Amino acid sequence: MEAFLKLLLSQHVMLIDLLKAPILQYDVEDGSRLLRVAALDAGRPDIAMELGKAVADTGPDHLEGIPEVRPVVTSLRRYLQQVSLGRTSLHDDPTARQRLMEESAYLVAAQRWRHEAEELSARSVPGWNLQKMKLKKWMWEWYQAMSERVENEIPTLEEQERNKTSRRTGADFYVPDGIAPFLRLLSVEKIVTMTITELLRYSSGAEGGVRTTRAAITLGRAIELEHDAERNMLARFGQPAPVVTTSEGGLQELAALRQAARDETEKENGDHPPKWTQAVRARVGSFLLDALMDVAKITRVGIRPSNGEQVSEVQPAFAHTYEFMHGRKIGMIKFNQELVEQLSSEPIRDALHPRQLPMLIPPRPWIDVEKGAYMYSRTPVMRFKDSLEQSAFLRSASIAGHLESMYAALDVLGSTPWTINKPIFDVVLTVWNTGEAFAKIPPIGLNIQDPPKPADYDVNPGARRDYRNENHSIRCDVNYKMEIARAFLGERFYFPHNVDFRGRAYPVPPNLNHMGDDLCRGLLTFADKKALGERGFRWLKIHVANKFGYDKASFEERVNWTMEHLDDIYDSATKPLEGKKWWLRADDPWQCLAACLELYNALESPNPLEFESSLPVHQDGTCNGLQHYAALGGDGQGARQVNLDVGDRPADVYTFVADMVERRLDEAVAEGNEQAKVLQGKIARKVVKQTVMTTVYGVTFIGARDQIRKQLQAIPGLCHNEADAYNLAVYVARITLDCIGDLFSGARSIQIWLNQIALLISRSIPPERIERLMDNDKRVPRDTEDPEQHNKRTLAAIVREQMTSMIWTTPLGMPVVQPYRKQVKRQIFTALQTLFIADPNLPSEVSPRKQASAFPPNFIHSLDATHMMLTALGCRDKQLTFASVHDSYWTHAASIDDMSATIRETFVKLHGADILGNLLLEIEQRYHGYKIPVSVLKAQMNKKPKAGGPPSADGTAQAATEDKWAGSGNVLRISAKEFEKLSFSPGINLDFDAEFDAELEDVANEDTDLDAEALEEEEKPRRRKKSKEELAAPAAAEMAEEEGGTSKPTDDKVVPTRFVNLIDILPPLPPKGKFDIQKIKDSLYFFS
Repeated sequence: MEAFLKLLLSQHVMLIDLLKAPILQYDVEDGSRLLRVAALDAGRPDIAMELGKAVADTGPDHLEGIPEVRPVVTSLRRYLQQVSLGRTSLHDDPTARQRLMEESAYLVAAQRWRHEAEELSARSVPGWNLQKMKLKKWMWEWYQAMSERVENEIPTLEEQERNKTSRRTGADFYVPDGIAPFLRLLSVEKIVTMTITELLRYSSGAEGGVRTTRAAITLGRAIELEHDAERNMLARFGQPAPVVTTSEGGLQELAALRQAARDETEKENGDHPPKWTQAVRARVGSFLLDALMDVAKITRVGIRPSNGEQVSEVQPAFAHTYEFMHGRKIGMIKFNQELVEQLSSEPIRDALHPRQLPMLIPPRPWIDVEKGAYMYSRTPVMRFKDSLEQSAFLRSASIAGHLESMYAALDVLGSTPWTINKPIFDVVLTVWNTGEAFAKIPPIGLNIQDPPKPADYDVNPGARRDYRNENHSIRCDVNYKMEIARAFLGERFYFPHNVDFRGRAYPVPPNLNHMGDDLCRGLLTFADKKALGERGFRWLKIHVANKFGYDKASFEERVNWTMEHLDDIYDSATKPLEGKKWWLRADDPWQCLAACLELYNALESPNPLEFESSLPVHQDGTCNGLQHYAALGGDGQGARQVNLDVGDRPADVYTFVADMVERRLDEAVAEGNEQAKVLQGKIARKVVKQTVMTTVYGVTFIGARDQIRKQLQAIPGLCHNEADAYNLAVYVARITLDCIGDLFSGARSIQIWLNQIALLISRSIPPERIERLMDNDKRVPRDTEDPEQHNKRTLAAIVREQMTSMIWTTPLGMPVVQPYRKQVKRQIFTALQTLFIADPNLPSEVSPRKQASAFPPNFIHSLDATHMMLTALGCRDKQLTFASVHDSYWTHAASIDDMSATIRETFVKLHGADILGNLLLEIEQRYHGYKIPVSVLKAQMNKKPKAGGPPSADGTAQAATEDKWAGSGNVLRISAKEFEKLSFSPGINLDFDAEFDAELEDVANEDTDLDAEALEEEEKPRRRKKSKEELAAPAAAEMAEEEGGTSKPTDDKVVPTRFVNLIDILPPLPPKGKFDIQKIKDSLYFFS
């Protein structure tokens, strides 16, 4: 059929007319389907689209009777036509439909520009909107002019790169790295279309423009991904349909599917394309942007004020300029004002690429770090910014087979079939098309009053940008969701998943998925149904109560509450917009309405227990981070507050902390504290909730103060001015953090231990780098080199060598590499401008403060992700439908009991192992031989300890202890006696000048402080740098102390510094409590 199609095209036969010819034995639909598949095989998605339109014009409309979504993003609907057109002519071939969706939209776009430009030139169509169509005409003209230019320049560029003898002018900037091979990876037609489309998507940037660096790199990356997709399609040409996962069967069937996918992949073409780097992406993007900016013109029409005569002028569509932002000179690509106005009415920037949509078939199994999910589009299994370190560890783990469990869990998540909840969609569509604000849906009407402009709107580009985005982005977001939901009505679709660097799973399609907001979750439901049964019917009632917000009571009380509100539930289900609108009072109104509809339908069915339900019912963890901390530390007191222990009703840790704060206030009132009198009786659950929730993520006192201040300001009559709010928030924050520390002492000790571990590791240097430093120190300076300068260079090398990231392995075998490093920028010369890009290929120092403060929450997130994946695998083994939103697990109502048992079994299995002990063992093995400079170590030792939280409420300081790791925060506390026991490596001579001492002091005072970010907000005088004379005395004293002598001042600026083994100073594990982890199996409200 493909050969037949090519013959027809060569003879210029009109395919649409051919479909109607009686000589063909097929009807229009069958003939179109065969030709469309052939068109896809031939790499002509534009023909496939036209054939689909021909059938759509003659066949039934699957969306007949469904009103269209009132548009904000007018061009979005065109990019969703593949869904509806494929449903018409390829309804029996979902794989072909998915392939059509993944085919490039760029060639289709170019064909559309040409078609619309030709229609515009006629200017005789009645009612034609010439103003809107000007943009399409311009784009077609740019396309033609740029195509000719690129066709001519690429051969010239190739010749220059071969000779490498040209002067550095024009395109010669690209000679060193050679980008011509990358420009040949795609057809000229495609890269030109991509350049125009990608640049116009930025039209909402800073005042109608975009940063040059961002535009260039983004365009280069888009071309890289497009080429990957083409390679995948060619590699699988003529092969059977790719192996996809399925929502049926257990783990053995899943393993068989994944092995079949591996076998298929081994047969694919093994050629390797040129290696893309960040510099190559920047150069390729700059070359194409420069070509477009040179040829893109627009015609502006105006009226001459003097005589009213109409005049026109040809102007560049884009201009390259510079702006100053935060004291830096930033290159910008600015849009002509006429172009900006056209884009505001036809916003190409909002065009949605089909590869960002849900899949119509189950995703391909994950078998490698970039092999899985979509049929042809390359999707990485992990989301991270360019990090060679993370990539290397991940690939090594995959090759060693350590990621098999993670791959399998992602396959389980991706194989869950979904569909649009049409009753909810109908209600949302009705509301949306009215243009009024309703139930968290923003108003769409253009006459809605805009938010007030910021005071610095006229002088601050950032303020203007934020104002414009706030005014428009929310409406666009809802418009995306509604258009996608309408296109997928009646479809069975899937969300491929990947993970972030901590292992947390996310759906790949970004716009409409179950991890979205309340509206997204209300619009989605499982595609498969399951009879409720007695237990499922009970869980459906509980779910209604939970979604309304009545989720702190016992299960029996929630069931009774739902039955007491049946009249409200019936009214909501039958008259959602005309009745009492009781469902709008819910915490999650759209999910509550969906639950009301499901319960109503069940009750109205002949037998509610046999009702086939598709609604996802949720089981949510109780402050999940604290649950993991309590299990890690065996903390019985904390376990009771987060429902790890058995109880007859759910514990509410937020209410418990609020009550603790109130009791402290009562005591303070009795002592005559005036602030306590003002606050007494006003500390509700919501005042402390955010602070309790973020405690496990290292919230600082400043952060807690600001969180609580917002809540106090919302209490009527409490705060008369900003000063009152600030002072009261400081007081309440101190008490709240004290209470949390008392309640979760085990969690706090683990958090401190994790902080200290990461801090020490980030300050360490690998042994091979130490040897290099020693060799450099022994090198005799050249005659022309100043010995003092030699010492200074060696000293600076110590700081540069601190490049060690915090790395650990999750219980499922996934390596986690914390990405927090100081950016190293590289200068890239292009014809457009000189670009400074963050180059991940260059070695860079870590940020010790970020490494230390981020490790506790990231470690807990990795455990949370592991528990979810273990639960997903356990549910698949029981053949249960499963979905998750981090610590919220979903399944059919009838399957809740089975899923609940699995949740508890997997949590016990996870924490039954010695997680912290295994972590310490891994650290000792991974970082064996690493050293820490004594100078840095002593700078931290000499730093005065700072409480991890604020001073206690009564103003007294915490008592210091002599324990080796006493205190809190990131401050290293080690006694002189313990310090003397450490073994030191030979020293090297370093010049302790004022500049380096200031750097070391910054290390001690900023990088080791949990409150460092918060302290930056406080106004403090700058620290005076010490003179060299002032530095000489303490430096010599340190040297004398290390050598066992007496401390004497010296004028010698050069002192030895030595290194200590990292493993020798690792803090011991915090003591573990006696809470029995097995009790979780009997806890009703652990997840509820």
